[in-house]
Amino acid sequence: MSHVNARTNVFARRLIVERVAAGWPAAQVAEQLGISRATVYKWMRRYDQGGDAALADRSSRPIHMPRRTSDRVEQKVLAVRRRRKRGAVVLAAELKMNPSTVGRILTRHQVPHLSAIDPITGESVRSSRRNPNRYEHRTPGAMVHVDVKKLGRIPQGGGWRLHGRGAAVSVANRHKKTKIGYDYVHTAIDDYTRLAYSEVLPDEKDPTCAGFLHRAIVWFSAHGVRVRRLLTDNALVYRRGTDWGWVCSAWQLKRRFTKPGCPWTNGKAERFNQTLLTEWAYYRPWTSNSLRKRGLDQFLRRYNTRRGHSALGGRPPISRLAA
Repeated sequence: MSHVNARTNVFARRLIVERVAAGWPAAQVAEQLGISRATVYKWMRRYDQGGDAALADRSSRPIHMPRRTSDRVEQKVLAVRRRRKRGAVVLAAELKMNPSTVGRILTRHQVPHLSAIDPITGESVRSSRRNPNRYEHRTPGAMVHVDVKKLGRIPQGGGWRLHGRGAAVSVANRHKKTKIGYDYVHTAIDDYTRLAYSEVLPDEKDPTCAGFLHRAIVWFSAHGVRVRRLLTDNALVYRRGTDWGWVCSAWQLKRRFTKPGCPWTNGKAERFNQTLLTEWAYYRPWTSNSLRKRGLDQFLRRYNTRRGHSALGGRPPISRLAA
């Protein structure tokens, strides 16, 4: 296959050789094919040096690349990618590198795209179809996405992620009469800035959700964000919750709901939940549930103020608020 901007292909180059060998002047051959005489002489010279094989396209890659990233740096990028399982923008922010450089390194080593791997294990999975329609509100607080993520609690001393599925501790906990139960991670994330506020709460009942919403709006207000709309799924507490409705009325919030059966409508909250799992909940094997709860605050500070966000050009969410 010829290069995109090539004026000749292999057939035309053979024609050049045949006509010049038959005695045609180089200027006449160049005029008929719409090329320069220098091009005619170039292909004649290559034919004399290598025959028909020399008429094929050559790679445009330079022989020497003195400015290519060193092997040591490339291996460092690959090691961080295996450990963090993040994209080029996030890795570049952590390594203090250019995102395009990190992207070329990942491409050069044929590292699969994030959509093609499992976010926890890093193993390749069948990618799902994505909706190409994306949206973003123009001002902070114009839309805040709210969602709840259910997490199994960690027994004292750590669960199977720390000791392994076959360990005695896990086996003992599996047959306990008292169930360990679940935590509910409530999250509110601003559509424009991607600022996120989360709490680990014991349930997702109406009073609990209403209390979380009030504290979230107060937190956003302290950061200069006036919340005007909420987007939630169609859970009964969001549709008919009495306390939830009172809080929405008190703060004069307009409520929006996702299309039934289409969770990607609330995509920013769903995507943030994935980040919660990979960079907080399952980032390390926790030895207790209380320790994991305390780790949430540390993760949120890093997410909001230091972690590079791909949708924000590699900058943290707080940068958009400052701008």
